[in-house]
Amino acid sequence: METPETHRIRLTLHYDGAEFFGWQLQARERTVQGELERVLSRLLNRPTRVLGSGRTDRGVHAVGQVAAVDVPVRWAPAELRRAMNALLPRDVWVAHASVARPRFHPRYDARSRSYVYRIGTSPEAASPFHARWCWPLGRELDRERMAEATHLLIGDNCFRAFAKAGQEERGDRCMVSEARWVDWAPIGIELRISANRFLHHMVRYLVGTLVEIGLGRRPVEEMAELLKADTALETSPPAPPQGVYLTRVWYADDGEEADGVEEAGGSTVLPAAPPNH
Repeated sequence: METPETHRIRLTLHYDGAEFFGWQLQARERTVQGELERVLSRLLNRPTRVLGSGRTDRGVHAVGQVAAVDVPVRWAPAELRRAMNALLPRDVWVAHASVARPRFHPRYDARSRSYVYRIGTSPEAASPFHARWCWPLGRELDRERMAEATHLLIGDNCFRAFAKAGQEERGDRCMVSEARWVDWAPIGIELRISANRFLHHMVRYLVGTLVEIGLGRRPVEEMAELLKADTALETSPPAPPQGVYLTRVWYADDGEEADGVEEAGGSTVLPAAPPNH
């Protein structure tokens, strides 16, 4: 908690999720939150808690995760960023640090989140320089069928069928503002999706089902049925986690230069390999 002797620092984080058991602190497993708190506790010489914008699952990557930490005012954001990056392991990197407004909470203040899911459709996807950070499917997909089904996701829909676990207190409805496939040249394609909230494993279940539609194994019309609260249909198995990237968390007071991933030429700018210091 902030005091007159501390200020809250907002951090934007990149991490390669391959060797992590997700974001959330665990007693016996390596997590992103655990690595951050270990380093900050060392720098500040006291136990230090880090707040995150949300949990990412085991194997999921991020280039726009937002976190916050209270530190003594003598620590300027740029100095804290440099010190953290000097001590963090190579699969976590602080991309940006700034003084947050009082009582800023990266989770509860978030307005929406954006994800990318990458699928490798070309044989190159099997390369060890790509397979670790995408679904190396190695097969062509019917983009028209997938686009038709993906367009149905936009708006206020029930995603109960696409969640591993529900959230009874908040319901199963999500407002999707963007959902589209773009080229990930020359390796494959990527789904770009933004919503006010996401359910557990929702992106992976969506992609798994959309790929089955793209392979001709499911009709496009089933997507509309799956979005009904009382559907009896089941989704396809979830896509593997290594294709998922949390790319941005959006806040009401973000300006044009807000933290997150910039875009160039219509494709999301993501690292081809884990970001290095």
